[in-house]
Amino acid sequence: MITFIDSFEQIPASDWHRLNTSSCPLVSYDFFKALEASQSVSTARGWQPHHMVIENDGAIDGIMPLYLKQHSWGEYVFDWDWARAFEDNNIAYYPKLVGTIPFTPLTSNKLFSNTPSSTRLSLAELLPSLISHCQQHDINSWHILFCPEIESGSKQAENSQSVSMAKLPEDVYQRHTVQFHWFNRSYACFDDFLATFTSRKRKNTRKERASISQQGITIRQLQGQEITAQDIDFFYLTYQLTYLKKGHQPHLSFDFFKQIFKNLADNILLIIASHEDNDVACALFFYDEKQLYGRYWGCKESFKNLHFELCYYQGIAFCIEQNLQCFNPGTQGEHKIQRGFEPVLTHSYHWVKHAAFKDAIREFCQHECEQMQSYLHQCRQALPFKVVV
Repeated sequence: MITFIDSFEQIPASDWHRLNTSSCPLVSYDFFKALEASQSVSTARGWQPHHMVIENDGAIDGIMPLYLKQHSWGEYVFDWDWARAFEDNNIAYYPKLVGTIPFTPLTSNKLFSNTPSSTRLSLAELLPSLISHCQQHDINSWHILFCPEIESGSKQAENSQSVSMAKLPEDVYQRHTVQFHWFNRSYACFDDFLATFTSRKRKNTRKERASISQQGITIRQLQGQEITAQDIDFFYLTYQLTYLKKGHQPHLSFDFFKQIFKNLADNILLIIASHEDNDVACALFFYDEKQLYGRYWGCKESFKNLHFELCYYQGIAFCIEQNLQCFNPGTQGEHKIQRGFEPVLTHSYHWVKHAAFKDAIREFCQHECEQMQSYLHQCRQALPFKVVV
């Protein structure tokens, strides 16, 4: 039986922990709960919780966090052109149903299910149910963002990362984006990593890093209980400034971060830069036993190369010290390539109700996927390594 609920608090924490096999803090119960409890995600903000719950004999077998959206902010797979085309034809594009971690462009399982393998649910199997739900209600499309790739056919290789053997419906379209991730290839230290660069790129990176101390900037890394209330206040000030400088209001409230710093303390790294004994910039990361996730950055004053140092080089050094295997610094940013971040293809899936737009959207997605594959190849050619890996 499939039902839809309007609050994460209706999901028992014990069921979430049982069904969620990931150690990533960004898909933890505390993270999703804080989004709604802080009102950062709410109907008033255009993110109406509409979570899918799958039950069998009274027990919850699967959960898919979903949101009814009245806009396209905070998704990172952009469909503004689609919305504009609908509007130009006097057809409503919203509301739409979105499966994602709000404001978090992280590839992860969007369906949480950990039942025995013989009965385990798959995302592809549930897509027809999503289509039916939208058709029966006033929902004009659905979008599953940043999920593992779904096989388009019925055959699936054993070593594939695809999530289902069910066939993708014909009117469900795949889209790609490219992110840039850093991979730890058993580096003993930062210089060990730099030794893989060409001479010119290695010299440039060392020059960027040296410029930090030359400007009189000091940096401290804080974890868990080392982070004080004053540090949290400073972080939120710089987080706000990042958005306000662009003329936008911050997505996430101060209350959200207070809950996160309290409940996910063991998974948080806060890096703060100071100049003349005054804190001037900081970057917030999450981590588990395998990966580091760069999320938020902000500054009160601008300094040359400080963004690169706090958001990239400090994170790489932390991964090497902690033996973490991957560093996902967030979305976009070709400037990451020359600093050793490798292009990675992401996947999302989309369905629209209005038949007149299906052909145009299908052609758009097919063309975009081809472009992204070409872009991925070009980015790989631009990597700074002596031998492309």
